Amino acid sequence: MTYLAPTEASARALIARGMDRPVVMLNLLRFHAVADYNADPDMAPDTPVSGAEAYELYVDGIAPLLTESGGAVLFRGDAGGWLIGPEGDGWDHVMLVRQASVRSFLSFAQDPAAQRYGAHRTAALLDSRLLPVSVAD
Repeated sequence: MTYLAPTEASARALIARGMDRPVVMLNLLRFHAVADYNADPDMAPDTPVSGAEAYELYVDGIAPLLTESGGAVLFRGDAGGWLIGPEGDGWDHVMLVRQASVRSFLSFAQDPAAQRYGAHRTAALLDSRLLPVSVAD
């Protein structure tokens, strides 16, 4: 099973956590070899690109929107297989994004411009995980 977007139940559960302080979103990303723009062909580049390249289009597009919402990318890096975890399983890329609050994150995520750039994210990803982490005092 793949996971590319939150479910209604997972979004409700996140809101119910009542995290009014800063939150860091741990992104685990697995890319398509070639980005799949079937869902949004109008967003496809003129020539095929890799999933990693499509994800860069997404990040480049949302960066100003993220900053405007009070968010910031704290870390990005290439990943691989687990040191502790299932053999043969791993992720291509890891990203940590800080937001002022869950409310700020949701406002950013619901921005129509961010949703438009989200087409690049969807085309890029074979699978993903997004773990909201409450920032400790």
